[in-house]
Amino acid sequence: MTFQEAILAMGNLTKNVFISHIHEDDAGLGKLKDLLAKNGMDIRDSSINSSNPNNAKSPDYIKSQILAPQIQWAGTLVVYVSPQTKDSEWVNWEIEYAAQLGKRIVGVWEQGAQDCELPKALSEYGDAMVGWNGSSIVDAIVSGKDGWEKPDGSPSASVSLKRHPC
Repeated sequence: MTFQEAILAMGNLTKNVFISHIHEDDAGLGKLKDLLAKNGMDIRDSSINSSNPNNAKSPDYIKSQILAPQIQWAGTLVVYVSPQTKDSEWVNWEIEYAAQLGKRIVGVWEQGAQDCELPKALSEYGDAMVGWNGSSIVDAIVSGKDGWEKPDGSPSASVSLKRHPC
């Protein structure tokens, strides 16, 4: 029995995650959650999105009082990667903060993505980067499957990680 078959046989597994993304990609979060549910995983997402907006104005307040507690609560930081994600200072900060906490960091290419540049912090601190494939995403979150994939799920060149233990 494969890992995926075991999860499906047990019923859906629930995980606490924070999905780091740009707001223009909010629609993709629902698709990601649906894909994971079809593959035996329900996620409780603590990220800030259009259904859970952040109306604060101070960047320091947003980081320390809104984002930090949400990332601390999550077991895994999932980074939803689209072509514009690389330019987001917020996404890079969320990844760096999760790395400081020792959180697992999993990048997921958006559905139908073409190869694009990753956020700098994901290249430095990511544990895995997977294509739009439910079982690969579940494996990366749950079983700690490391590795880097292109958007189509084929192997990507290895990435030299700079993560260091405290």
